[in-house]
Amino acid sequence: MLAGIHATWEFESDSVVIRFERGIRTPKLFQALGERRIPHEALASVTLTPGKRGTVVLHATPRPGADPLMEAAAGQLRDGSDPYRLVLPAERETLAEYYGDELRAVLAPEAKLPAEKFLVAAPQAPVHFKAYDGKASFDGTRVSFRWFWTGASSAKWKAGDQSFHVQELNGVEWRSPDVFDGYLRLLRRDSGLTTLPPQPAQADQDPAAVVFGLGYGPVHESLPFAAAVLGAVRTGSAPPPLDAAPAEPAPDAARRDPADIAERIRHLGDLREAGLVTDEEFTAKKAELLAEL
Repeated sequence: MLAGIHATWEFESDSVVIRFERGIRTPKLFQALGERRIPHEALASVTLTPGKRGTVVLHATPRPGADPLMEAAAGQLRDGSDPYRLVLPAERETLAEYYGDELRAVLAPEAKLPAEKFLVAAPQAPVHFKAYDGKASFDGTRVSFRWFWTGASSAKWKAGDQSFHVQELNGVEWRSPDVFDGYLRLLRRDSGLTTLPPQPAQADQDPAAVVFGLGYGPVHESLPFAAAVLGAVRTGSAPPPLDAAPAEPAPDAARRDPADIAERIRHLGDLREAGLVTDEEFTAKKAELLAEL
C-alpha cells in the first residue's frame, strides 16, 4: 500500500485499487470517483518524476480505449485532476520507485496497443447533473435532457425535452467546462433506415447536447456522467431489432408538475411574441405539454 496526497494505492496481484480521500482540499473529481480498480492489463506505462514543492509523482498511464473516464476526458484533464497521478512527499521516493518497478514488471505484452474493450469500470448509473440549459439524467439505459426555460435556446424548446436509448448512440463528446463553450454532446447512430440530419455545429442549438457555463456542468459531475454513458454505449451498442417494441418513455417525462407546464407554455408564448416560433408551432407544442398533465 502506498499512501500519497489525496489518494492511496493498494497493490493487488492483478490490479491497483485507488482509493481517493474525502476532504475540502481533495479535488472534487476524486471525491466523486471514490474508489477505482485498475487491472494491470489496462496500463500502458508507469513513471516516477519530480513534483512541485518537495514531492514526487507516480504516474500510471492507461492504454487508449481501456478507461471510459479517460476516453471521455480526451486529454482535457488538468494534472491536478488526473486520477492516475499519485503525489507523494519526496522522502517516499525510494518506496514509490520500488512499487513503480513492480508495476512495470507486470505490464501486459500488448501494453502499448489500444485496448479492444473497456477494462476499467465506468461510473455507475443513475447519474445526473444540471447544465446551463437543462438537466441531464442517465438511468443506465436512457439519457434524458429536460430543458430549463431560463437557459435553453428556442431551437431546443421547439424540439422539446429529449430522451435517447443508448442503442441510438454512437458515443459522447465532452468539452470541459474549464474552457470556453464547454458542453456534453450525444453522438447519434445512423439506424440505416433513415439518414439522420447533421447535428448542429453549435451545442446550444443541438437538442442532443447540453451546454456548460456559469458554474453549471462542473468536471466532477459532467465527466463521470459522460463516462457512464460512454461505457453503456460501448457495452450495449448493438442497434435494436427492427421489430423491437418501442421503448418506454423516460420516467422524468411521464408526469409533470402543472406549475412547470404552465411556465413552459408561458415561455413558448414569449418565443412566439418574439417571432421565434410560429403560431402553428406554438399550438402544437402547447398541446404536447398539456397532454403531459
